Amino acid sequence: MSPTPEALIRQWFEELWNQGKEDTIDRLMTPETVVHGLPTPDGRPIRGPDAFKPFFHAFRGAFPDLRVTVVRTVAQGDTVAAHCHTTGTHLSHTLGIDATGKQVDFWGMCIVRTSGDKVIEGWNCFDFLALYQQLGVLPQMPA
Repeated sequence: MSPTPEALIRQWFEELWNQGKEDTIDRLMTPETVVHGLPTPDGRPIRGPDAFKPFFHAFRGAFPDLRVTVVRTVAQGDTVAAHCHTTGTHLSHTLGIDATGKQVDFWGMCIVRTSGDKVIEGWNCFDFLALYQQLGVLPQMPA
């Protein structure tokens, strides 16, 4: 029996991002999976596990203690939206920014379409502006 879309997205964040289990990418994505809204050099969607792994290595490498908490989900059919709280410590330069040792705390959402036990397509909207402001790369907005 296939997991529900909600169970699948919770498994994705717990195993991949919180525990760092890279094999989760190969188990839960297909070669045709499309991931929108993540920073890539060419600004295009990520397609398939092999294209997703460099993003995973760079982001988790920068924040080895990364913790993504799924606060709530809303599901409809084969699609689930997840509201996430993300924390971590910036300990490596893998995002192209010298390690700052700073704690980050930001929020985001993703919508994931599933088929059986696979992620087929994902849309991400995480507050990377807040992340870069907390790292001191971008100025804070005036109050």
